[in-house]
Amino acid sequence: MASEEHLSAIKSAKVLMVGAGGIGCELLKTLALSGFEDIHIIDMDTIEVSNLNRQFLFRQKHVGQSKAKVAREAVLRFRPHIKITPYHANVKDPEFNVDFFKQFNVVLNGLDNLDARRHVNRLCLASGVPLVESGTTGFLGQVTVHVKGKTECYECQSKPAPKTYPVCTITSTPTKFVHCIVWAKDLLFAKLFGNKNQENDLNVRSTDASSSSEHSEDVFERRAAEDVEQYGRRIYDHVFGYNIEVALRNEETWKNRNKPRPVYSKDVLPPKPVGQNGNKDKASNTGDPSSVSAMSSLGLKNPQDLWSLRENSEVFLEALRLFFSKREKEIGQLGFDKDDQLAVEFVTSAANIRAASFGIPLHSLFEAKGIAGNIVHAVATTNAIIAGLIVLEAIKVLQNDVKSYRMTYCLEHPSRKMLLMPVEPFEPNKSCYVCSETPLTLEINTHRSKLRDFVDKIVKAKLGMSLPLIMHGVALLYEVGDDLEEDEVANYAANLDKVLSELPSPVTGGTILTVEDLQQELKCSINIKHREEFDEEKEPDGMVLSGWTPALAAEKTKTLDNGPSSSNASQTVPLESEDNDEIEIILKDPEILAAGKKRKSSDVSVAVDSEILSVTGAMLTKKKVEEDDSNNDIVMVDGKLDPNKKKRVQ
Repeated sequence: MASEEHLSAIKSAKVLMVGAGGIGCELLKTLALSGFEDIHIIDMDTIEVSNLNRQFLFRQKHVGQSKAKVAREAVLRFRPHIKITPYHANVKDPEFNVDFFKQFNVVLNGLDNLDARRHVNRLCLASGVPLVESGTTGFLGQVTVHVKGKTECYECQSKPAPKTYPVCTITSTPTKFVHCIVWAKDLLFAKLFGNKNQENDLNVRSTDASSSSEHSEDVFERRAAEDVEQYGRRIYDHVFGYNIEVALRNEETWKNRNKPRPVYSKDVLPPKPVGQNGNKDKASNTGDPSSVSAMSSLGLKNPQDLWSLRENSEVFLEALRLFFSKREKEIGQLGFDKDDQLAVEFVTSAANIRAASFGIPLHSLFEAKGIAGNIVHAVATTNAIIAGLIVLEAIKVLQNDVKSYRMTYCLEHPSRKMLLMPVEPFEPNKSCYVCSETPLTLEINTHRSKLRDFVDKIVKAKLGMSLPLIMHGVALLYEVGDDLEEDEVANYAANLDKVLSELPSPVTGGTILTVEDLQQELKCSINIKHREEFDEEKEPDGMVLSGWTPALAAEKTKTLDNGPSSSNASQTVPLESEDNDEIEIILKDPEILAAGKKRKSSDVSVAVDSEILSVTGAMLTKKKVEEDDSNNDIVMVDGKLDPNKKKRVQ
């Protein structure tokens, strides 16, 4: 039973929830039932079919509607007297600034991406409002408390993030099925059904003057008298046959690799279109375009079946035919959606054909969908547990009960007979550039890199700034904002395409740049160190930032957006989660956790189960743990030092 003090703190509190997904639904319900009477919710997402199994405030009829608004309506049905204010918007929108955050007593995060989490963390620091972070994946979860000056901020410690691959790996030398999925989803699907004007490595043109004129044109343009079957086979032969033959001409590439096998439609399929088996178009007569299915047309029923190369080829051509015959109006503006059955079928078949060419094991549609959609299956019970823990920490924050703050980890298997492991929050990291304003160092080739490279790869991608302002001394090099004059916008746009050393106020070795985000009220200094060469594989950005908390490597990845690329490029982009509540689970020494004692932030993290997943944005980092039977001490593989060495946690 809550005390009068608890009830008073709860009823008078004004709470901001960011995220109304898996955790958010449980959290809003728990807040309402706990007595909170003034709750604000920000969520930019709409409800999808895949949300319904665990986001219990939503129903089938709500698909396509705002999560924040529907969640409000659902809770008001059983708590009509409380005030819930929904915002169907992006938390990074200008309206949600420091002044907006200052009106709240506590902020509760239930987000699904690292970028937004960092943004909220900075706004909470700038406004002085406590933040309670959370996340779940499967049976694992955690809740952490971040209070300015008293505990570490969200960015004080490194977070697991995706390992990235150079574009050339995806386009030329795939070795894993995920490489084939990324190729099929972000290159082939985007080229055929997205923006036709994008350039990528699929449209290989022959440099051999004697070769067929067929490959000197844009093969993705459908010819005047060409039916869909002919067009599909021509695309098939180009990307799975001709492009592989072109790649094989570079003998140096295949000296230490297994050579791929070109695949042509005539070698896999009959010369004429596959005969209809009575099911074709049957599934296409519904009014819902997303229900159109190549599997139904071809009589394939079980998504967990492993298709043969011929079946994959048939699905590929049938899916392409259905897009052009049933969804032609959408072509040119389509993006991959894991809930779009036909898109999943196309990507699965294309990835499998490419995998067969490169000697990579094939996968079922069920498996491929999980990889393409980066689906981490959620458990509703974990979300409910974490939501309860968030509310407990929020009440402590409202009472300013600093000594009782706890970071709590939810485990899959008991450790020391405990499934919930509490530990006191860490102190602020003195080296954190966000809450301690520690200067950073950037190694970069100032004679070759442009200001645009610096803005995109460092300021936005690594520092997470949304509206950056960049200064060299008193000279303003770049600024973003709605209040800029036209000549200022033109001037800053021109600066973006200039090499650093050729800017109006030249940036060279020894220069100190000041980078500021006015919305986040964050400022940091960056010492520039000129460096001539970088390793394309290990340093694909062509620059190295030191002094910040770098991301830990992880498993699931993707490369580049739908923009231009070159087979020799080294562009990389992390894979964003689409179907889980983003989380960082790094479990500490169970002996200390059980005692609730504080640990130094430098102490090594250790998993308690036989295998723990550390996740940020659905990217998984597995930490193998071994247990010494002789004295029951925990032993872990120390990934930070040497993966082959073991380190005992005392």
